[in-house]
Amino acid sequence: MSGELLVDGVSVATETTSELSRKVGYVFQNPENQLFALTVEKDVAFGPENLGLTREEIRGRVDWAMGAAGTVALKDLAPYELSGGQQQRVALAGVLAMKPSVIVLDEPTSFLDPRTAEEIMSAVDDLRKENGITVIVVEHRLDLVGRYAERIVVMDHGRIVADGTVEDILDSEFDRLSGLGIGLPKVSLLWSLLKRDGLVSERLPTHVESAAKMLSERLRN
Repeated sequence: MSGELLVDGVSVATETTSELSRKVGYVFQNPENQLFALTVEKDVAFGPENLGLTREEIRGRVDWAMGAAGTVALKDLAPYELSGGQQQRVALAGVLAMKPSVIVLDEPTSFLDPRTAEEIMSAVDDLRKENGITVIVVEHRLDLVGRYAERIVVMDHGRIVADGTVEDILDSEFDRLSGLGIGLPKVSLLWSLLKRDGLVSERLPTHVESAAKMLSERLRN
């Protein structure tokens, strides 16, 4: 490795993993793999307890994290009693309790039905806006994350092949994304066909709401 890699001002080459865990929180693709305590509340408290915080600070962090992730009503349940969406929320609460500046989500909707997946992504986006947290989502389907992401980085065999806003990348790299096996938004696929036939000329929309707005403006004009 050459050069220097910093995460929130901390070098990953010289800092310990335990210290980096205060900066970066990671939510697994399968939340069952990181939930292990007897109750949700104990699971969320595990991270802060290992930081050696005071009892009052731990209590405050756990209450805040469970409230932010919408898991207060689940606090006395065992993780195995929860649905997939509830487990995702609990895993997220456990990460939030560490108060990291960066959260990494590994395909957070892969085990969820469409409605629950939308709820999880919306909750994560709200947390990002309210708390100034950087959220990195590892995902090969853009149909859901496309409406929330401010930036997209496309990788192929470990190399960055595209980097920019979702709208810019969809518009300029549409064919390449299709060739890489990335799940493109269905509305973007539809729009590309309309554009090919000369029925529309605008940039590709990333979600249904933006497409509806563009069509409405086009009909008015």
